[in-house]
Amino acid sequence: MRTIVVPGMAGSDELHWQTLWERQSSGMLRIAPSSWDEPDFDDWSDALDRVAGDERVVVVAHSLGSLLSVRWARANPSRVAGLFLVAAPDPTAPTFPAQLSSFAHDLGSPPGAPAILIASDNDPYCSPQQSAALARAWNATLIMVGPHGHLNSSSGLGSWTEGRNLLMAFTTGTGGR
Repeated sequence: MRTIVVPGMAGSDELHWQTLWERQSSGMLRIAPSSWDEPDFDDWSDALDRVAGDERVVVVAHSLGSLLSVRWARANPSRVAGLFLVAAPDPTAPTFPAQLSSFAHDLGSPPGAPAILIASDNDPYCSPQQSAALARAWNATLIMVGPHGHLNSSSGLGSWTEGRNLLMAFTTGTGGR
């Protein structure tokens, strides 16, 4: 079973836990859209589709990639073993960029696959209350990990051992590895 990495806007830099995890595991594949800096929903969805191929996959998504992954899973239920969603942004917030509105549609129903949503107590892009609302809408298990900002390289997580352990427990429960 493949593990697909879906970063958020601007991709995941060299110090981001997604990048570090990819270096530690040859079984993780990152999507490659046309642009990380000017996200286009259809382009990103096609990129996820290409990397997933015909296999069932576990998707490890961060930020905007979480919104994409929920919708992609709903459109491809037989291809998704599980969604490991980290720091999903609040698409209803006034700070959510207007140019990303195509990612914000149709997020109010479950993705049709087991899901876990990891959130921070002080994420500038999503309040704990909105993280809880997203988890309920997606039938996802919500895990709050304390005050770690947007759970990105700026958060100082390094290879984020706690997150890696959560992913291992999650993939074991979904039948993936």
